[in-house]
Amino acid sequence: MNKLKLKDIGTIITGNTPSKRNEEFYNKKDINFYTPSDFEDGIINYLNDSINYISEKAREKARILPKNSVLVTCIGIIGKVGITIKESACNQQINAIIPNKDIVNNKYLSYWFIAKSEILRKIANAPVVPIINKTSFENLDIYIPSIKEQEIIVNKLDEIQEIIDINNKQVNILNEIQKSTFIEMFGNFEINDRKWYIANILEVGSIDTNMTKDFKKYAELPHIGIENIEKNTGKLINYISVKESNLTSGKYLFDERHIIYSKIRPNLNKVATPNFKGLCSADSYPILTSDKCRKEFLVFVLRSEYFLNYILSYSSRTNIPKVNKEQLGGFNFPLPPIELQNKFAEIVKQIDKQKIIYEKNIKILQELMDKLMDKYFN
Repeated sequence: MNKLKLKDIGTIITGNTPSKRNEEFYNKKDINFYTPSDFEDGIINYLNDSINYISEKAREKARILPKNSVLVTCIGIIGKVGITIKESACNQQINAIIPNKDIVNNKYLSYWFIAKSEILRKIANAPVVPIINKTSFENLDIYIPSIKEQEIIVNKLDEIQEIIDINNKQVNILNEIQKSTFIEMFGNFEINDRKWYIANILEVGSIDTNMTKDFKKYAELPHIGIENIEKNTGKLINYISVKESNLTSGKYLFDERHIIYSKIRPNLNKVATPNFKGLCSADSYPILTSDKCRKEFLVFVLRSEYFLNYILSYSSRTNIPKVNKEQLGGFNFPLPPIELQNKFAEIVKQIDKQKIIYEKNIKILQELMDKLMDKYFN
């Protein structure tokens, strides 16, 4: 293997943002304009469409990247990786590499960044907003095997990732079935077409905001932050113990009876249903439901556009939007009979059993992927 600097394997470009004052730069969707929001963490993102765009008139003010460029987020969440499928641009939170194809395969380079993501995050040099500047980035050391060996490595990793993607697709299908079943059974909440009773959330539950102070007592319990809740599914991921997280104040105690609801934008429809006891972040509320309302039903209500539209009417008033207890306590929604809620809860339970099978497959495959990446890159 050859030991090189990143700057030796291609051209490195830090993105920029054309002036927002010029409306003509943004009035057409001519060129994809990527920001970290376009990336998922832990995978290669094949960047074909973007959330934001710039017009051809912004071309001279932007830093245009050719197809097959490798993009890496270097401010905020460090180490998200993507490959451009067509000519694009990106903002200043992203460093792009236009790889020299005689030296490095762009997918090999992308997998290398994923394998090194934790190291990249450790060298980010700002305590509040993590950042890797261009100089530090381009002077990172990388070991490069032959192009032929790179292709062999990429093919092996791609095969595993393809099977992971298939299992993830099945989980996503099951999630969509749960959502569509909710709508089918309970109708359109905006117009309450089933004429259900309109209940206040405090009629059917309570917002449990009693903070715990005895952290030594709960040291071995899990700590759940809003970053540990998957946005669309509520799955709890990558959490650590209270002791490992060095907590000192401001956390709520929860158990398997609770719903954990994130009260911070842009995570206002993050909702989890833990099956264990632990402490959750003060950026969330533990909610208990009464015998009038099934927990499984309320979870889907809190993930719905109906609830999100309600709560955004408050949260958009501040620079750092946060839902307070009074705002959440003012929420009213259609409440179907408990018998129908019970039926829905049973359907959710059965679908969750199927999801567990696919999620176990994903875990096994991801462990294999991690071992191979450690072997190839570390």
